[in-house]
Amino acid sequence: MKKVVALLFSLVLFLSVALGSVSASESTLDSTVDELIGTPYRDAGTTTRGFDCSGFTAYVFNKFGIDLPHSSAAQNKEGYWIDKSDLRKGDLVFFDTGGKGISHVGIYLGNGEFIHSASNEGIVKNKLSESYYAKRYVSARRVLWDDIYNQLTAESK
Repeated sequence: MKKVVALLFSLVLFLSVALGSVSASESTLDSTVDELIGTPYRDAGTTTRGFDCSGFTAYVFNKFGIDLPHSSAAQNKEGYWIDKSDLRKGDLVFFDTGGKGISHVGIYLGNGEFIHSASNEGIVKNKLSESYYAKRYVSARRVLWDDIYNQLTAESK
């Protein structure tokens, strides 16, 4: 299965570079999420008409052949746990926004930044160090295996 996903991803990467949809300085992950910035928040949303947080992360990862459940708490059981100091682009970052456990998820982009569907703003980028998110950060999970990660995060030339 892992080889099939990697092969499919390689085809998607090749086509996006060949068709010019990836700029010279962006990775495939960057261009994919950047296209979604400004998409509105929609409770239980899973499409470009509107996303909730886990609908957004599931949508993005599904584009690369990775199925994630539509629940931030359930996504927090996928892949494997990683320390905050070991975060890399494409890792899922989880937050407790309601005081009752995992209730929010985003995708780490590197340099302390993540992208997510905020209930009051839709798809936006924020820093993990921002007070609101720093206080509510709980954990991170890695769901991208190294071969897929290397393809997904490589900058096109």
